[in-house]
Amino acid sequence: MKLTFYGAARAVTGSCHCITCNGRKILIDCGLQQGKDEWDNSNSELEFVPSLIDDVIVTHAHIDHTGRLPLLVKQGFRGRIFCTRVTGELLDIMLRDSAHIQESDANWKNQKGRRSGAAPVEPLYTLQDVMETLELIVPCEYGREVRIDDQIHARFTDAGHLLGSAAIELWLTENGSSRKVVFTGDLGNTDQPIIRDPQPIYDADYLVTESTYGNREHDAQEDYTARLAQIIDETLGNGGNVVIPSFAVGRTQELLYKIREMKEQNMVKSVPHFEVVVDSPLANEATRIYSGDLRGYLDEEALATIRERDLFTFPGLRLIPGVEESRALNTDPTPRVIISAAGMCDAGRVRHHLKHNLWRRECAVVFVGYQAEGTLGRSLLDGVKHVKLFGEEIEVNANIYVLHGLSSHADRSHLLAWAQNFNPAPRHTFVVHGQDEVTEEYAQLLTDNHIPAHAPLPGEVYDLLENRVVEAGTARVRPTATVKTKPVQPASPAYRRLEQMAKELLLAVEHNRGGSNKDLGKFADQIKSLIDKWDR
Repeated sequence: MKLTFYGAARAVTGSCHCITCNGRKILIDCGLQQGKDEWDNSNSELEFVPSLIDDVIVTHAHIDHTGRLPLLVKQGFRGRIFCTRVTGELLDIMLRDSAHIQESDANWKNQKGRRSGAAPVEPLYTLQDVMETLELIVPCEYGREVRIDDQIHARFTDAGHLLGSAAIELWLTENGSSRKVVFTGDLGNTDQPIIRDPQPIYDADYLVTESTYGNREHDAQEDYTARLAQIIDETLGNGGNVVIPSFAVGRTQELLYKIREMKEQNMVKSVPHFEVVVDSPLANEATRIYSGDLRGYLDEEALATIRERDLFTFPGLRLIPGVEESRALNTDPTPRVIISAAGMCDAGRVRHHLKHNLWRRECAVVFVGYQAEGTLGRSLLDGVKHVKLFGEEIEVNANIYVLHGLSSHADRSHLLAWAQNFNPAPRHTFVVHGQDEVTEEYAQLLTDNHIPAHAPLPGEVYDLLENRVVEAGTARVRPTATVKTKPVQPASPAYRRLEQMAKELLLAVEHNRGGSNKDLGKFADQIKSLIDKWDR
């Protein structure tokens, strides 16, 4: 009975862990790496054989937890994908959107590549891979025990992070010995609109917990409806646009909920009948799902609201379906609020709106969600003065704001309080889904509070029956300018992995990493295995 850490170990994105029990392999999430975590083909190289995975359990629909599911299917997975009913509905639109992005990016690279003679690029996966993935989904409801097999049972508990998000309780039995493992997925903040607070769990032998905000507290809770109204009032009054880069699923619906309240209370005086456009087909699809049958998913305030009115509809709201209408927004001088994806500004229509508004001093850009290192959103928050968008240098003159009260992640205090619900404390806790230094700090905080914990490295294998590490993980080594390899064309996935491992081996020798002959021997064995499979 073992637990292996593949993704989001000492990283914020790419969540993927594996339970092995009685020879059965179960993945908990299979997400894309994003922002700083994504480098050197990291998304295309799965660390395991997909056809040997029996089942997947999904905590929630965000792409950093689900975005490699179609790749898993493309490469041979044929098992079941368990998730909550609403998560399944959201995956239907989010994975299709992700496939569209993968195919569009590949087409764009191939157009450039044909002119330069570069080898063709394949998308990570296609819409057909997504459709095959969706056929494998097994919808579940909160609180109901799910039988994986005779020795493995699961239960979904509301994690309060996103509509349909869940912490996973997993009961495992092997050779007469039983263990319970809990995976938090992403734990939500408290008092968020629409969804419920994270629900407590009281018993577990092992806990795998996220730590996105594990070393800091959220800023003092401000009335962000009033603050956003103030920003809109001032900006529209000065003739500018308010651009809000927003995650299409979850955050956009929260914004519409709050803007509806804002309009009903007449909180914007300069342009009381201001227009709000949602320029994201994915957000529009998600809003439709958020308006469906959500009994058992909504908080009491939202349930009370829907008895009287629609949660998200108000005068002046316009949903933008097509590209032409989206482009027209940037030639229309009418001041408005533009909500557009993607939330970290690294893709999607929001980049066009930033190009047309960042240079204007009368405009504002309002961030309402986490901005990972390495993203355009993070650069703007850090005060960069110029950005390049679509090959054009853009001066940043617009006012840049961030509304901290909208975070959908629990902060340090809330994470610790949730972990302290366990009585007694788990035998051991594994801290994942956070920046390298954050995972270590939060693991130390847990240990200081009598909850034994550590932050595993990628590839670590832990024996759940013996309560010990049986295979140490290895820190991912980001390639540097000092390590150069000549590209081989065309390069197969096996060759690219071989090339990366050669870089890691060189760095291990150069920096005395890996420590022992045993570790270097392990590298050599892995490289030999790949050479045997090399099919370039």
